Amino acid sequence: MSTDTDTDPDLADEEAREKLVDLAAQFYDQFADGTVPSMNIPTRTKSNIVFDEDEQVWVYGERHSTRSANSVRGAKKLLKAVYTIEFLAEQLEQDRSSTLRELYYLSESWDVEHAQFETQDQSNQLIEDLEIVSEVTREDFHMRPEESGATVMGPLFLREQTRRGEREIHCQEDVGEGGYQIPNNPDTIEFLEHDADFVLCVETGGMRDRLVENGFDEAYNVVVVHLKGQPARATRRLTKRLRDELDLPVVVFTDGDPWSYRIYGSVAYGSIKSAHLSEHLATPEAEFVGIRPEDIVEYELPTDPLAESDVNALESELEDPRFQDDFWTDQIELQLDIDKKAEQQALASRGLDFVTETYLPERLEEMGII
Repeated sequence: MSTDTDTDPDLADEEAREKLVDLAAQFYDQFADGTVPSMNIPTRTKSNIVFDEDEQVWVYGERHSTRSANSVRGAKKLLKAVYTIEFLAEQLEQDRSSTLRELYYLSESWDVEHAQFETQDQSNQLIEDLEIVSEVTREDFHMRPEESGATVMGPLFLREQTRRGEREIHCQEDVGEGGYQIPNNPDTIEFLEHDADFVLCVETGGMRDRLVENGFDEAYNVVVVHLKGQPARATRRLTKRLRDELDLPVVVFTDGDPWSYRIYGSVAYGSIKSAHLSEHLATPEAEFVGIRPEDIVEYELPTDPLAESDVNALESELEDPRFQDDFWTDQIELQLDIDKKAEQQALASRGLDFVTETYLPERLEEMGII
């Protein structure tokens, strides 16, 4: 995948465009050879996702699927691919960008009805297919998701490439209370200087605001990354770069429920949906500092009962290779036993300063982070 931060933006665009054009050229070569055009990609089903024990991330297995024009359905998929490649190549040539949602609507203007997308899921999946086959990320296609709103606050000085040129930003001194908004493509960022000791990824906006208001980022020299729920690719990419390039420990602070444990899992080990990008998005060294079932008991936190879907998710996580260790087994079994879940903000029941003066400092000290 193309993610080299030292690459000139114009050269990166040219390389991405060439790979797309080469992909389309393969279809035409197949036609010329009298071969039915086809495109092979990894089978994108849960059963073809395997956990790489060495790299500690999710990756695709060995099974592949063929998009072939030897059926009407397959021919329509390849037709959509060709039209999409043409659109992306023109977009790169013109130095324009668009969102995934816009691509879906743009297809309605294409002059061949069968090239148009019936749903946005179709267009999203095709972009992912093209990422895999061309080995170019959608960010390098200039494709953007809808605004994620994820932000960074902390002692980090960086240079960002924008459409108006370069700008240098200190993520404490040059931003408001909202912090620095993570761009769609974090590889346009160059880290200049930092005084950070670690990175704290926070699930909810309310907790992120509490940490900043209480000056936790300044007191502990921490880069606070707001995940905004299930983290976007840009957020996970930036987190990985902070770990790999600045050698900063990464900890993930979430609610105490099975869905939040999966948020941690996506940061640390990658997600099934983006298994083809795990080496660029996953941070296996990330540690969990979120609300644990044992915290619910120890601090007598306000709770909600587990729903049936929560129980099913927890039982599934007991079989999930991402959670196959004594810590997670003990915590999940305890949660099933007490039949409760709790939010990060439940710590406020012990005072607004409890999380920054007691809970996080004690937990992070136990972990050897501070």
